[in-house]
Amino acid sequence: MASIIMNVSKYVILILMALYTLSCFTIFQADSDGEKSRKLNKQIIYVFLIHFLSYLTLALDDAENIKNIVVFYGVQIFVAVLYMYIYHVIYPYSSRVIANNMSFLLLIGYTMLTRLDFSLAKKQFIIATASLVLVSIIPWIMDRYKNLRRYGIAYGIIGILALSLVFVIGVEQYGSRNWISLFGITIQPSEFVKILFVFFIASMLSKHRDFKQVCVITGFAGVHMAILVLEKDLGGALIFFVIFIFMIYVGTGKLRYLLAYITGGVMMVLLAFVLFKDRLFDHVMIRVNVWRDPWADISGDGYQITQSLFAIGSGGYFGAGLTKGSPDVIPVSESDFIFSAIAEEFGVLFAMALLLVCFSCFICFINIAMKVRNRFYKTMAFGFAICYMFQTFLSIGGVTKFIPSTGVTIPLVSYGGSSVLSSLVMFSIMQGISTIENKEAKKIEEERRNLEEAARKAQKA
Repeated sequence: MASIIMNVSKYVILILMALYTLSCFTIFQADSDGEKSRKLNKQIIYVFLIHFLSYLTLALDDAENIKNIVVFYGVQIFVAVLYMYIYHVIYPYSSRVIANNMSFLLLIGYTMLTRLDFSLAKKQFIIATASLVLVSIIPWIMDRYKNLRRYGIAYGIIGILALSLVFVIGVEQYGSRNWISLFGITIQPSEFVKILFVFFIASMLSKHRDFKQVCVITGFAGVHMAILVLEKDLGGALIFFVIFIFMIYVGTGKLRYLLAYITGGVMMVLLAFVLFKDRLFDHVMIRVNVWRDPWADISGDGYQITQSLFAIGSGGYFGAGLTKGSPDVIPVSESDFIFSAIAEEFGVLFAMALLLVCFSCFICFINIAMKVRNRFYKTMAFGFAICYMFQTFLSIGGVTKFIPSTGVTIPLVSYGGSSVLSSLVMFSIMQGISTIENKEAKKIEEERRNLEEAARKAQKA
C-alpha cells in the first residue's frame, strides 16, 4: 500500500508542479484584483500539497524516523502559514507573488535536504526561520527612512572592508579563500557584500550619471572584483561584474558603456590569466578541463560532474521517485549540486519547472523595477533581478555541464546559511520596494478619484 501511495504521489506532485509553474506566469494576466487573489490562493494550495505529498513519501520510506519527519513537517507548515498571514497583515501592499515563490523555494529546499541529510535540513530550517524574523523589518526600515540613497560611498567602503576580512581571518574551502570563521560560525562575506554593492551603484547613479560618476563607480567596482579574484572566488567576481555592467547600462542608458566594459573585462581576464595562471587560476583550469572532458578523469576530478550528469539522466522525465535515487553519491549534492539531486528523484520535467519558477521571480523583480518611479529603487530593483537570475544560471549551468562549475548555489533552495540569509535579505528589499511603490500608486489613485468626485460635485452645483 505504501509503495502505491509513493508511486501515485510522484505523478501528482509533477501535475501540481506544472499547475504552480503555469500560475506563476498567468497571474500577470489577471484582469482584476479579485481574480489575481484567487490565483494567488491557488498557488498556496499547490505549494502545500506538493510539500505534504513529498513529506508523506519521506515518512513512508523511513518508518524508523517517521515521528521526527512528521514533527519537522508540521513545524515547517506552522512557520509558513504564520509567516504568510502575519507578513501580509503588517505589509498589505507587499507582493504576494514574491512571498509565494519565496516560500515555495524554501519548502522545496527543506524537502530535498531532508532526503539528503536530515540534520542539515533542520539546521537550514532554523537559519531560514531566524532570518525570516530578522529580515521582516526591512520593508518597514525602507518605508520609514527615505534617505538610504545618500550613503553611496559608505556602501562601497564597507563592502571593500568586509571582503578584505578574508585576508585576516579567512579560511579556504573548495580552492577559494572566501570564507571567514567567527566563534565557530563560518560566513561568506561576498554573499552580503553583493547586496551592499547593488546599493552602492544604485545610490551613486541616482545622484549623477555623468562620465566622472561612472569612473568613480568603476574604480570601486574594480577594487571589489580584484579582491574576489585574489581570494580565488572567480564565480563571485563574475557575479559582481555582471551586476556592475548591467546596472551601469540601465542607470545611464548608454550602450557604449556596456560594450566597453565587456571588452575591457575580457581583456583583463586574459591578462590576469597570462600573468597569474599558476597562482590564481590553478583550480579554475581544473574546472575548465573537467567541463571540456569530464570523462577523461571520471574517477578523479571529473567524478562530481559525471555523477551529476548520471543522476539527471537516470531520473528521466518523471524521476526515479523521492528516496528512490542515489543523489548522495554526488559530492556536495546538498549545496552546489542540489539541482541534480532534484532532477534525479523528482524528474527533469519537475527540474525544468523549478527553473521556470526561478525565472518568474526574475520577472517579478523586473516588473517592480519597471513600475517604481524612484530612480534609486528602480536601479536597485534591476540590480537584484540580475543578481538573482545570474546566480541561478551559474548554479544550474554548472551542474548540467552547460558552463564550467563555479560553486554557486541556487538561492533559497541549496544548503548554506550565508546564502539563504543573503537571499532572504534580497527578497525582503524587493518587498520593501514593492510596498513603497504600491502604497504610492494607491495614494495617487485615491487622489485622482477624489479630484474626479470633486469635479462631479462642482458640475452638479
